[in-house]
Amino acid sequence: MKRSISRSAGIIGALALALTATACAGSDSDTSSSSGKASITFWGWAPGYDDAVKAFNRSHPDIEVTYQSVQPGAKGGYQKMLNAVTAGNAPCLAQVGYETLPSFAAQGALQDVAEYASPAKDDFQEAAWASVTLGDQVYGAPVDTGPMVMFYNKEVFDSLDLAPPATWAEYEKAARKIHASGPRRFISSPYLDYDYAGLAWQADAGWFGVKDDAWQVTIDSQANRKVADYWQGLVDEGLVSGAPMYDQAWYTGLGNGDIATVVGAVWQAGVIKGGAAKGSGKWAVAPMPQWTEGGDQVGNAGGSATAILDGCDAPEAAWEFAHWLSTDRKAFGALVDEAGLYPAAKDLLDLPQLEAGDAYFGGQKIYDVVAQASPHVNSSWTWGPLMTRTAADLNDGLGKAWAGKGTLTGALEATQRATVNEMRKQGLEVAE
Repeated sequence: MKRSISRSAGIIGALALALTATACAGSDSDTSSSSGKASITFWGWAPGYDDAVKAFNRSHPDIEVTYQSVQPGAKGGYQKMLNAVTAGNAPCLAQVGYETLPSFAAQGALQDVAEYASPAKDDFQEAAWASVTLGDQVYGAPVDTGPMVMFYNKEVFDSLDLAPPATWAEYEKAARKIHASGPRRFISSPYLDYDYAGLAWQADAGWFGVKDDAWQVTIDSQANRKVADYWQGLVDEGLVSGAPMYDQAWYTGLGNGDIATVVGAVWQAGVIKGGAAKGSGKWAVAPMPQWTEGGDQVGNAGGSATAILDGCDAPEAAWEFAHWLSTDRKAFGALVDEAGLYPAAKDLLDLPQLEAGDAYFGGQKIYDVVAQASPHVNSSWTWGPLMTRTAADLNDGLGKAWAGKGTLTGALEATQRATVNEMRKQGLEVAE
């Protein structure tokens, strides 16, 4: 689905209601000198970014980029960036997750670079470009995306004569057969925050939109209830493991076959390989199950941009680097190897690093499955302006529901109320 012009313009209006009137001064280190050489600073945390900056500097004598590693966004990096913008000493560039960009825009922390960036729109996948734009404003360059697929334990599936489920109905049947084969065997584990968001994303169950230049919050919509009720049914039947994602118990379950699938973003391949070594050679990748037979819509989980922060005195140079980082074949190939990033740029989808077989997944060329999914990521998804708070509230409710101390629908309802209340408290217009 395509984001309409009127809808994006509405988002701009909604964000504008929250922007402060105070402009921030530019950073002392990010300037364009009289000689024409631009000096800019870039804050981020992804593995491989430091080497990419060095490569850029060697090939661009008129621009000097200084890379500074900061804590990942949710672990302090984002607050550091916002504090720097407020103090007037922010870097020109920062690694910012797509889910956080609207929050930065609402706080006036981003700088529009559409003047330089708009001609590059067709360089990127539609959903990725939509994640860095609001109306005619462009706030950075998309770096990577997180199209979702299904990682599954092929050894377990084959032993039970199960094919990878093409639909969620088939997934449910497979869940029963897997659990019946052993009381400690489950098809899945609980999903939280942005992993859970990807499940809603696929089902066109958006969480935010705009109505009459005000934010519309739809976390407990009928479409979202459909997703929640489906997973609640699996929980009620005891078909979902209690091991939280990324917990040691989760990695153990992936390694020994007790957890048979992970429906997640492409980058989960690295997570699974790194944490469940005993599963090597047993796993494979298949398309994400669909709600309707023959469907092809997928969700997205994760992905980030190289954003231009407010006050940057060298926006053209900042955009040049941001675009280069996302589109240079050699540099991004290294980022695939180092950080497991999947490119947002269309012309990089045939990188050699994405065409090799993976021994962990039985020699399968797993990125072939991802490449088929990537063009079908729903591009109509909109993140809200207070995602850190929204995700925390949702995680609290979902965590209890997965453990049988509430329901997933109840978690959505509570998060809806809490989000609306907080948005109004902070002066954001919210549609009834």
